[in-house]
Amino acid sequence: MNDNTYPWKQSEVIRHSQLLCHSFQHWTGDSLIDPNDNPVILSEKLFFAPFVVVSHGMESDPIFNYANQLALKLWQMNWEDFTRLPSRYSAEPIEQSEREAMLKKSLEQGLISNYRGLCTTSQGDRFFIEDGIIWTMLDEQNQCGQAAMFMHWTPIIDP
Repeated sequence: MNDNTYPWKQSEVIRHSQLLCHSFQHWTGDSLIDPNDNPVILSEKLFFAPFVVVSHGMESDPIFNYANQLALKLWQMNWEDFTRLPSRYSAEPIEQSEREAMLKKSLEQGLISNYRGLCTTSQGDRFFIEDGIIWTMLDEQNQCGQAAMFMHWTPIIDP
């Protein structure tokens, strides 16, 4: 079994899925996935959820460290490539400064809701995120990254 074929089964991803869910509940009071699920089941449910979930770490140029199946499909990437991608490459170059300001605000406040932004896939296709939520991930040592979740997006069709 290739761990990258089944990322939700990796112990590191199972723990990360728990952090995603617990941090989301901390900031919103709502659950992404039933937090009482067995950790492996929670990880699998989050990976196959009917909404997009992505996260990145706290590096100076943050790298994506999680994407569920819907996110991988939307960005047209596999797990290995996505989890090596600096998260800034998911947004249009013209959107970079707005994205940076929004991420900074999210770190300061813990949560941003109603996020809207233009993204680019690995194949150059574009889509517009609507009603996104961005939250600060918390672990035992404090902030450990940022995550985003959204259910609605619109493909941008260039003429």
